[in-house]
Amino acid sequence: MKFSVGYSVMGEDPGLLPELVRDYPDTIDEVYFAWPGEPSGRSPAPPESEPQLAEELEVLKRLGVRLNLLVNANCYGERALAREFLERVAAQVRLLCDAAGLDAVTTASPAVARALRRGFPALDVRASVNMRLGTVKALSYVARDFTSYCVQREFNRDPERLEELQSWADDNGKRLHVLANSGCLNFCSAQTFHDNVVAHEAAVNRRSDSAGMTTLCRELYGEPGFRVSFLQGSWIRPEDLARHARIFRGGYKLATRMHDRPRMVIDAYARGRHVGSLLDLMEPGFGPVFAPFIIDNTRFPDDWFERTLRCDKRCTRCDYCAGVLEAVLVPMPQA
Repeated sequence: MKFSVGYSVMGEDPGLLPELVRDYPDTIDEVYFAWPGEPSGRSPAPPESEPQLAEELEVLKRLGVRLNLLVNANCYGERALAREFLERVAAQVRLLCDAAGLDAVTTASPAVARALRRGFPALDVRASVNMRLGTVKALSYVARDFTSYCVQREFNRDPERLEELQSWADDNGKRLHVLANSGCLNFCSAQTFHDNVVAHEAAVNRRSDSAGMTTLCRELYGEPGFRVSFLQGSWIRPEDLARHARIFRGGYKLATRMHDRPRMVIDAYARGRHVGSLLDLMEPGFGPVFAPFIIDNTRFPDDWFERTLRCDKRCTRCDYCAGVLEAVLVPMPQA
């Protein structure tokens, strides 16, 4: 199984992604990255990392990996429709096409997508997971602007919905992808707000009067009564991914851009097995929030995958996940 993985500047050492590609040649077929200093769906990488990124992109391309540029900030403010902004994105894409053989751009902006489809007809223009496209109608509305889509993560465990979306994609020459290891709350009430904050994070952090509000997920997971919501999320365990792939015929994305141990994440999904805390595989990760407990990935019941696929997701009428939480939430092992 092949994965699209995020370029990390937080990893254990420089040159991490090329080494990972060499170590897992049958696992990584695409690397997605944001250009340093540019807004994206996560905090911007420092501008001084640009030379390293440029060098490693050339190495990755020589290793046969597809390259996917992220232009996926949720908000570009007053520049959102500015010709100067769209032309600057196009110039950056053209430069990366020429210098590194860019294959794809992922964006949450229909304006960026439309401009790139017109200017680069051979480019794969992918809808970001942050657009929350989870219905055939949603896909069809922007079909002229995108060649592929990262499906709304809340439907990762809905086989009927995935089949419906996949059937439409097959009929319309599109490709679908899902994000396998998101730790985010399903249907998060604060997602739009949080995505907008992240898009302006560099400026927000420069202010001296910031309220310093934490994310809703970290706030809630710190309360024992809300921890079952983690099990009701969108993630797919490494042990279950092969079975999921028999339902979903698209591609899989692993969130590793902001993860400090991307090798561990990639290794777990490459092997289809993880011994340890499931929290450690997620981005964002919540180990400190759940402490002094972990979610022991080896203690999930044998029927977990089938039960969570079959359920109607009306969590207020079911206590299955609450029972599983009692089994998997265990004290953190002593060092």
